[in-house]
Amino acid sequence: MNTAPSSPRRLPLEGVRVIEFTHMVMGPTCGMVLADLGAEVIKIEPPGGDKTRSLPGLGIGFFRSFNRNKKSVVLDIQTPEGLATAKELIAQSDVMLENFRPGLMARLGLDHATLSAQCPRLIYVSHKGFLPGPYEHRTALDEVVQMMGGLSYMTGPEGRPLRAGTSVNDIMGGMFGAIGVLAALRERDHPTHGTGRGQEIQSALFENCAFLSAQHVQQFLMTGEPAPPMPSRVSAWSVYDVFTLAEGEQLFVAATSDKQFQTLCQVLDRPDLAADPALASNAQRVAVRPELLKRLGETMALQRKAALSARLEAAGLPYAPITRPDELVNDPHLLASGGLAPMTTDDGDTTQVVLLPLLMDGHRPGVRSALPRVGEHTDEVLARLHASRTAA
Repeated sequence: MNTAPSSPRRLPLEGVRVIEFTHMVMGPTCGMVLADLGAEVIKIEPPGGDKTRSLPGLGIGFFRSFNRNKKSVVLDIQTPEGLATAKELIAQSDVMLENFRPGLMARLGLDHATLSAQCPRLIYVSHKGFLPGPYEHRTALDEVVQMMGGLSYMTGPEGRPLRAGTSVNDIMGGMFGAIGVLAALRERDHPTHGTGRGQEIQSALFENCAFLSAQHVQQFLMTGEPAPPMPSRVSAWSVYDVFTLAEGEQLFVAATSDKQFQTLCQVLDRPDLAADPALASNAQRVAVRPELLKRLGETMALQRKAALSARLEAAGLPYAPITRPDELVNDPHLLASGGLAPMTTDDGDTTQVVLLPLLMDGHRPGVRSALPRVGEHTDEVLARLHASRTAA
């Protein structure tokens, strides 16, 4: 059942078939990106379904968030019959995705080395904890690599490493896997110099986190000084902070240029700060940043968030409310830009899902089908497989 109007335009990956052996977040994110862009993504689930469907707590939203626009086929690949069927489906696919523990796919004969000999056009994507190297056999989680990759150190205050508040490496690792697929499809099928062959793509959590920390790595290489954690960083700008307003409300406010600082002083009715020669340049203001923030904070503490936000908006200054994820459900911009779309769930209810953050030719890739029930498409996909056997 479609839960959003079908777009009349063709999607770029129509005709590409993806078979997905994944769970949790990283691999499913890759499959979801490809599915949103039009690929037929067949998710292979074990008997009883992907355990991600029933996670509690912070994992409760994983399956709904990262498995839309897919088909569900139940196979027990631990049995000879199920494994043989999986290999037949792989042979009919352009892309295979997996994110299981090291060694499992090789034991089943579903590793790249084995499959590429049988299916030379197959693009094989492994979502891993680490790329090949000394750590590759370690068990990785998003939180593990955030600690190892510099992100937790930079996020928390000194002595208190703090993970980011969402699965940043899992999600971005899946996105990089999808980027690799797009490049590999182009390389395989280029009209003038396509290789006609698939390849193996590996995307890994640790290397993804190192990429997220790259600006701080480069800061060290340029200065010889380790970057301090963000809560105690030396800011490049004098006004770039969260201020507490009247009745405990909070607002992030920034002024990153001399002109913006003058404008902020006008908005706050602080001509004394605007006229102070000791605050004329950003460098001067950064040198006295704690005292300046204290003086600004005294004025901010008298402001109401709605009124101050309106004045900052009118003045063109950077500002932001401190928004909880649940409040995004009613965010006027997210709603107006089409960032939320209705989707029928696997139990028949309707929910809202956050779409990919891009427009293509003015269109936002959306929801084309309901979240699949466990094994909902098994008969359909296997009947097609049987028909191909008969035709052969």
